[in-house]
Amino acid sequence: MPEFIVPDLKVIPREGGYARGQDGVEQILRAALTILVEQGYRAVTMRAIAKACDMKLGNITYYFPTRDELVRALFDAVISSYEEAFDAISHDEGTSVEERFESLIRLILEDITTKKTTRFFPEVWALANHDPFVSERVDEVYRRARAVLNELIAELNPALPEDERETVALFISASLEGTTMFAGHDKPWRHRMGWLETIACRAYVPLVKSLKPGDIRDPRQNRPLDRY
Repeated sequence: MPEFIVPDLKVIPREGGYARGQDGVEQILRAALTILVEQGYRAVTMRAIAKACDMKLGNITYYFPTRDELVRALFDAVISSYEEAFDAISHDEGTSVEERFESLIRLILEDITTKKTTRFFPEVWALANHDPFVSERVDEVYRRARAVLNELIAELNPALPEDERETVALFISASLEGTTMFAGHDKPWRHRMGWLETIACRAYVPLVKSLKPGDIRDPRQNRPLDRY
């Protein structure tokens, strides 16, 4: 199978935008991402970005009138890069659904070992607890990221109802993302990520295939879990 890589950003061209304008947008968003990764979310200010880009503040606000608009565009560019990589896996011709599912798991875990991912996501996780704007963006990021996972689960187990499939996708996504703090970039268990990939693939593929409709139940009430 081909090697799949998640780019740092995928900037979607603006409608009617000129190439020069597109280059400016990408330069600004890359600067914002670098600042967030190296210094934290609070350091992502319009002035700091202008300095990093060697631009005047007015040039930054020309593209992004407010910080919220810039942050929204940054989050969108980050998740679009994942969507592109995930979509390439889901449409990889000549491979079985099991192989594509395992490729997705391995890609997610390999990406966790990068400095960008190890720094970016925990930073916004913490902020999401206190900032409604960031919380909404984070929820959107993961909702979109789980879309391909949901599709592959449906192929592996067509009988599984949608709400149960979504719950399984959420569980797998949360389990994989949770390794960030232990095996991410410069973390103590980074050297064991290959092992963790093997464990995840051997655990989740059989799990998804073995589930029957109604298996996922709240033992306290003996009913399907509510959809959140």
